Amino acid sequence: MIQFIVLLPLLAAAIAGLGNKALGKLPAKIVTTGALFAACAMSWAIFIPFVTGHAEASVTPLFTWIESGSFDAQWALRVDTMTAVMLVVITSVSSLVHLYSWGYMDEEPDQPRFFAYLSLFTFAMLMLVTANNLLQMFFGWEGVGLASYLLIGFWFRKASANAAAIKAFVVNRVGDLGFMMGIFGTYLVFNTISIPEILAAAPSMAGSTIGFLGYRFDTMTVLCLLLFIGAMGKSAQLGLHTWLPDAMEGPTPVSALIHAATMVTAGVFMVCRLSPMFEVSPTALTVVTYVGAATCLFAATVGTVQTDIKRVIAYSTCSQLGYMFFAAGCGAYGAAMFHLFTHAFFKALLFLGAGSVIHAMHHEQDMRYYGGLRKSIPITFWTMTLGTLAITGVGLPLVGVGFAGFYSKDGILEAAFASGGAGVGAYYVGVFAALLTSFYSWRLVFLTFFGKPRWTQSEHIQHALHDSHGHDAHGHGHSDHGHDDHAHAAQDHGYGHDDHHAHDAGDGTGGYHPHESGLVMLIPLLVLSLGAVFAGFIFHDQFIGPEGGVEFWKGALAFNSHLMHAAHEVPTWVKFGPFTVMLTGLVIAWLAYIKNTDWPQRFVATFGALYQFLLNKWYFDELYNFLFVKPAFAIGRFFWNFGDIGLIDRFGPNGLAALVVQGNKITRRLQSGYLYTYALVMLIGLAAAATWAMTR
Repeated sequence: MIQFIVLLPLLAAAIAGLGNKALGKLPAKIVTTGALFAACAMSWAIFIPFVTGHAEASVTPLFTWIESGSFDAQWALRVDTMTAVMLVVITSVSSLVHLYSWGYMDEEPDQPRFFAYLSLFTFAMLMLVTANNLLQMFFGWEGVGLASYLLIGFWFRKASANAAAIKAFVVNRVGDLGFMMGIFGTYLVFNTISIPEILAAAPSMAGSTIGFLGYRFDTMTVLCLLLFIGAMGKSAQLGLHTWLPDAMEGPTPVSALIHAATMVTAGVFMVCRLSPMFEVSPTALTVVTYVGAATCLFAATVGTVQTDIKRVIAYSTCSQLGYMFFAAGCGAYGAAMFHLFTHAFFKALLFLGAGSVIHAMHHEQDMRYYGGLRKSIPITFWTMTLGTLAITGVGLPLVGVGFAGFYSKDGILEAAFASGGAGVGAYYVGVFAALLTSFYSWRLVFLTFFGKPRWTQSEHIQHALHDSHGHDAHGHGHSDHGHDDHAHAAQDHGYGHDDHHAHDAGDGTGGYHPHESGLVMLIPLLVLSLGAVFAGFIFHDQFIGPEGGVEFWKGALAFNSHLMHAAHEVPTWVKFGPFTVMLTGLVIAWLAYIKNTDWPQRFVATFGALYQFLLNKWYFDELYNFLFVKPAFAIGRFFWNFGDIGLIDRFGPNGLAALVVQGNKITRRLQSGYLYTYALVMLIGLAAAATWAMTR
């Protein structure tokens, strides 16, 4: 069965991609979507027995990939609890995204290529999570990087999409360098790339050292940190995070599939899969904790000032990944995987819901031009509200009843506090980030669905109205129109609901009336809503229960039952911390965007420097531009002007060409047409030949 799950998306991608326009839109969509739903059904059939305790880990060999001396890389598909969890996440979200794209990309003329890319990405992700050795994992790792590049830059005629795709590709290559070095070092130390053999031998390496950069370091610390650099790139952790928000230039279904539920969680999966290695190095775990907590805080702060609806959710993704990593750094690998699992449902729901809003608003993404949409698109409103309740962790701590994020995020925070040391600091950072998460999540809801309509201020809406008088209003629809983060930087008064800027009369809509998305787009929202509501309640005992977790994970990761016991026994105030800040963030957002809509403007006026700092994303892009981009361009220009033009071209092709030209000028004078000239040349040549012969 596992072979069909992995290979069906590849077969579908090949059919749709090679058939392309000759195959047609509808057949391409049917083939790819049908293959994904079939893979999804089989994935749940594998996952349920692991939940009920009636399944065992297995490895399905396919063929010998590379065999050279002692190096042996078998291509085999591993199925254990971690694989089963990821199979469900990947195929469920991907199949729903395929279905959703039927409606969202309906006006796109190049649909076969789009659906082929989606299925190719799913195949690569499935290869990553079923890998039984590090080289096979790296194949899937690079495969999702390639597919991500293709999908982000799908609208290749759009300059910003091309730039975002290149940025994602380059930044991930930095992380992949660390991942490759980690794989090389692991093979050097263990003389194998087989994941089960490496994990079994990892404890024996405690206390050993390895030479690196001319010094001796703890072996497992070096290997784990190098592997973690790869995870930082793929999962957009602080320092290698800059590609993720820009990746929103791709179509919204791409954002939901790649940058919410699957690719960005690959780093978390890798760390948890190799958790027995990380357990040997407390230093590496501490670094993972600090990086995760810092990312969690950074992304949450930046998310509070974003105006593009997709970028708010993108920074939310970055922040939630930080939670997963500091959970893993504290040794709560089950909690990290649990949040990965629940996050897939409610974050995909939020992204697809945002796509429904963008679709209704003629691809306007700036929330300052929304308002009052809950009556126009009620199903989208209620499903996004459920997603917001899930991501903000709404629930009753002592009763133990809540939405999906309540179980998984609170489980992480309690485990972090119980772990002590760096985990206590991560707990406080995580609680503060939860406050910001609640604020920016409800801010999104209030700006989008409440207050008076502010649509007439949107250029895209005006363009749509103009087109509707004789042109197809969706003719420009195959482009998610992004907005420069710096635009209107000082115009924060646009966040409120004061409509004194509207130039229309009557209802303030200027004649534009948003419409609810079609059924093909709403069905995925409704299905994902079920996951956002019930996934935490149904599966929390299997993922993080002190006893249930031991049985569920069965050695698939380093499950710490003692830590989970301690997490359930933390003080009551620790349990109520996330609940308190969740309510606080909700109240602040309500006061600022419903009750007193001049608060944002007053905040910007009072704390202008802080606002600019957050709006410019802590100036990471500017810093990298100064440290790396400009010097790289300067070095490139130097080698181009001095090396290529000044040396190679001058003394190479250009120099030889000039020499030939000068030689031709000289020899041309000999071609006079007079017999005595040719006789003289022959005589000189004969004399030269005779002289050479005599000297020899």
